[in-house]
Amino acid sequence: MTNEALKAIITELLPAATFEESGQWLTIYVAPSDWHLLAKKLRTEAALLFDFLTCLTCIDWKTHLTMVYHLDSTKFRHNIVVKSKLGADNPAIETVSDIWQTANFHEREVYEMFGVNFINHPDLRLLILPDGWEGKKPMLKDFEDPINMIRL
Repeated sequence: MTNEALKAIITELLPAATFEESGQWLTIYVAPSDWHLLAKKLRTEAALLFDFLTCLTCIDWKTHLTMVYHLDSTKFRHNIVVKSKLGADNPAIETVSDIWQTANFHEREVYEMFGVNFINHPDLRLLILPDGWEGKKPMLKDFEDPINMIRL
């Protein structure tokens, strides 16, 4: 399916979505409040069937955070990127671990590294960092670690 065809279907599903077509994949921008509903539709819509969440990460822009989701359809072999802008003060977005099981661990990693709260996540706790690192958010650009003298 072409990016134009994907764009047309996704626009029908969520008219508020905006698009960027500068790269190989179609990039969709959605509000955090629209993300979970769109995610369900992307997974179940017969013409789309995005059944594989290949990557979920976060970017710190100092003024805000951006969640980035890479989705593939193993049936149709099309790919998209979905981005959602979060506030830097209290970043939160609905979990998609109920839609794509692999999101469970990806979201836990973003939670501990960037401090994003994944609303309704079944087990939001540290994944990689040792006990005592709760709330430190080491991947944020304003992170400072006086013990190891790390300053980003």
